Amino acid sequence: MAIDWNPSRGATLGVEWEVQLIDSESRMLRQEAGKLLADLPVTGDTGEHPQIRHELMQSTLEVVTGICSTVSEAKEDLAQTIGDLQRAASKHGILLACAGTHPVSEWRDASMAPIQRYAELVEQMQWLARRIQTFGVHVHVGIRDGRKAIPIVNALAGYLPHFLAITASSPFWCGDDTGLASSRSVIFGALPTAGPPARLTDWKQFEDYMDTLLRAGTIRSIKEVWWDIRPHPDFGTVEIRMFDGVPTLREVGMVAALSQCLVQLFDAQLDRGYTLPSPSAWVVRDNKWRATRYGLDAIVITDEAGATAPLRDEFYELLRELEPVASRLGCLEELSVAFEVLERGASYERQRAVYARTGDLVSVVDALITEFADDRFCTQGGAGHGRK
Repeated sequence: MAIDWNPSRGATLGVEWEVQLIDSESRMLRQEAGKLLADLPVTGDTGEHPQIRHELMQSTLEVVTGICSTVSEAKEDLAQTIGDLQRAASKHGILLACAGTHPVSEWRDASMAPIQRYAELVEQMQWLARRIQTFGVHVHVGIRDGRKAIPIVNALAGYLPHFLAITASSPFWCGDDTGLASSRSVIFGALPTAGPPARLTDWKQFEDYMDTLLRAGTIRSIKEVWWDIRPHPDFGTVEIRMFDGVPTLREVGMVAALSQCLVQLFDAQLDRGYTLPSPSAWVVRDNKWRATRYGLDAIVITDEAGATAPLRDEFYELLRELEPVASRLGCLEELSVAFEVLERGASYERQRAVYARTGDLVSVVDALITEFADDRFCTQGGAGHGRK
């Protein structure tokens, strides 16, 4: 089966930010996405806001950008749309926030969005789908030549722990501390076609694999392959889906910059005739688990012989390596937010710091709401772990 690649015009960006709808009184999730969508300004013939979409649960709305050239453009695009959403939400007593999970709300209380494909997903996946009241950030980065997609996906798989740890924001699930930095990665990763990308050699092998899954009835469309990183041929992008939902626009800009820089780096290396790294599946899986459990304090595997290093140290080195790329792409300021997160703590650390101080998970929700509204970190969760 041939899968055509729709070329991008370079390292363009598209960002998807899944936002929580929170009741202003109870601080629990509100299952009223449909009501908010009906109140939003619309354009075109669809009768819908062009950049705010239903997700699986009624507690979620997905805010998406258009095709952007720079990270700053993507941030401005998101900020405008969030403004529309905030104005509509305030009329209904709804506040906005984002984290990989809501610290308190029960997944059993969730309502599904009234969309046929979601109903079919729940019928097929049952409990696995019904409990996905989780929230993430997805970043698309364009590439012109589809033949580069699989080598770039393979190389990016080596950075799954970096992507997850810097955004890990789901330590709490249904009122309990899970002991994980990211419970979302476990909950969503349980779906049969989720998880790390298959280690393939080239675009032809990707086409053959998708054809096999379709013929076997495992999927009905290649869009049902929810890998942590996947090629998106319709958009001409590599899509990084590993990020937990983050509470601030600054952190969204950070992960967009990290994604754009890495894809551009690998794209340029392929142009120069380099062979990109392609870590073994066992290394990718093990490192993803380590980041899921320990976040930025993970000790990750650095080679096929089992050598290890602190992820924080690896992250500092990666950021220094990417600074020249970020400078050329105009996203050095956004990339540098990662240094602040390393010093002050990722969201999972900040949330636990609030809980340690207050003993109250509603206070954690309040902090997430404030971070989202003010675009700032509310507390210092990880100071002293990093190094300058």
